[in-house]
Amino acid sequence: MDETSDSWIAGDAYEHFMGRWSRRIAKEFIGWLNPAADWDWLEVGCGTGALTQAICANAQPAAVAACDPSPEFVAYARRSLSHPAVAFLVAGADELPRQQGGFDAVVSGLVLNFIPDPAEAIRSMRNRLRPGGTLAAYVWDYAEGMQFLRIFWDVAAELDSRAAKLDEGQRFPLCQRDALVDLLERQGLESVDATALEIDTPFPDFGSYWAPFLGGTGPAPAYVSSLSTTARAELKLRLRQRLTQEAGTPINLTARAWAVRGSTPVDRQGRAV
Repeated sequence: MDETSDSWIAGDAYEHFMGRWSRRIAKEFIGWLNPAADWDWLEVGCGTGALTQAICANAQPAAVAACDPSPEFVAYARRSLSHPAVAFLVAGADELPRQQGGFDAVVSGLVLNFIPDPAEAIRSMRNRLRPGGTLAAYVWDYAEGMQFLRIFWDVAAELDSRAAKLDEGQRFPLCQRDALVDLLERQGLESVDATALEIDTPFPDFGSYWAPFLGGTGPAPAYVSSLSTTARAELKLRLRQRLTQEAGTPINLTARAWAVRGSTPVDRQGRAV
């Protein structure tokens, strides 16, 4: 397995692994953003549509252009959400659509750390905003706040030195409050602030915790897929021992994301600076 490869292929597998948590954190993000009704939105990296659904359900959008470079994810999102305000597009951060006058909000959920050049992505996002528009994003706190993944990688690294290099907490220093604030401020955004968003991630038993790691979509499931049958069984056993005191008991964990937002500066005439 390539140390820097991340397998993001199957929408169904992603939903089973992360989608249920992505949808809950997306709702928290929109609540924090507190947008006005009738905004025109551009979403960068829509994936299977978690944030898109939260925008439609909680923000009363005029229009949403939801983009992702994965045709498979866009196809899944189109199947899962039919809304008159939404247009799903296959497009990466380097080929975002434009709108005359700019979008009211450009947002990105759980993808900035996976973009090779996040600074360039933020510049591209800012260039699509209207004067005074809002740019906002959020990412999982892989280093400390994403408990079910933190435990997975800690145990995996005890068994296999490769795992430490694949751990998102090591690979993505961007996923911290100060790094996100600095990223937006360096690209000229004003009134930049950040907050922690947290949700519960309960699992009824160990089987419901382990099964999503077998889908092959995402860094941790891709790592599990790369293991031999023996190594996979050993990892499963060690995780079970770490997480459960007895068979069939629930596993109650939490997940934290960092959210950041800023606005494009304007002059006294309301023009972009």
